[in-house]
This record gives sequence, C-alpha cells and structure tokens, in this order.
Amino acid sequence: MSLIAVVYHSGYGHTQRLAQAVADGAGADAQLIAIDADGNLPEGGWDILLAAQAIILGSPTYMAGPSWQFKKFADASSRPWYNQAWKDKLFAGFTNSASPSGDKQITLDYLFHLAMQHGGLWVGAGTLPANTKAATRSDVNWLGAFSGAMAQSPSDASASEMFAGDLETGRRLGQRVAAVAARLGS
Repeated sequence: MSLIAVVYHSGYGHTQRLAQAVADGAGADAQLIAIDADGNLPEGGWDILLAAQAIILGSPTYMAGPSWQFKKFADASSRPWYNQAWKDKLFAGFTNSASPSGDKQITLDYLFHLAMQHGGLWVGAGTLPANTKAATRSDVNWLGAFSGAMAQSPSDASASEMFAGDLETGRRLGQRVAAVAARLGS
C-alpha cells in the first residue's frame, strides 16, 4: 500500500465531506490533511506530504478559483518545489461549489497546474459522465468532469445533504489514485 495524502480546505464542510469520500476510496493508507481557516497545515502536515506517493488536492471553488486558504498553502509549497521534493508524485484534484458550473473547471485547472509546477503526474477522474436524459444528481459524475472530481452543493444545503453521486465520484477518484499508485509502486 502507498501513502496517499488528501490535502484540502473546506469553508462550510462540503469540501471536507468530499475529501473524506476521496480518502475512503483511496483506502487505509489515505491521510487527510485539513488546511485551517488561516491557510496553514496542521503539525506534521508537510512531513506527510513529503512521505506520500500521491497527493490529492481539494478546495472549494470561490469566485472562480480555489479559496485563499488553499492558495496560501499552494504558495507555501514553493519550499518543496525549490527542492523538487514532490517531483514524480501522483496528483489528483477535487472541488465543490454551489452552482452546477460555478467555474469549478478553473479550480481543477489551478490544481493541475500546481501539480505540474511540482513535476507531478496527474491522475484524472477516469469516469464516464452521466449525460443521458435519465441521469440524475445521484449518478456518478453527473457534472461531467474528466480532470478531477466535481461536486455541487446548493447554497442552502448542509454538508449532510450532499448528493450521493458526487460523493461516489470522489470515492472513485480516490480509488483510482490508489490503483495507479499500486501499479506504479510494483
């Protein structure tokens, strides 16, 4: 098994719930690292990221991009960037916003480019979209994302009301990263 770090910021709990689904999919060796309200990692967070074979990045989409707390973490990652400490690690990403589009693709693109800055290898969703007339919000990948997992949480919905399809999409992303990590580790 490979250590998989799921580093994320969550403002209202929705992205945290999606992060947990991603970690559940990644399996027993997944480690959640929450970026706090001030944009800082918990004690030992940087060491976990250094030891991980894969880093899955997550942020809510606010105003067409990741939260400022996530960006603070991203800027602070210039230290491992300078030493190429994360080079050749696997990366993936996920996001959530209140609107079905909500410019979530911009956030996933940001996460992708951060991973590329670090010399990482990106793992996309690998899940076909639910894009038929019969599709519902409970279906896997109902938002049709390919570069990572997207979730949509209505602005008046609590984290406990998230759509099952979004959580399953996140779980499958974690599962895929773990499978790729296992293949590359052997």
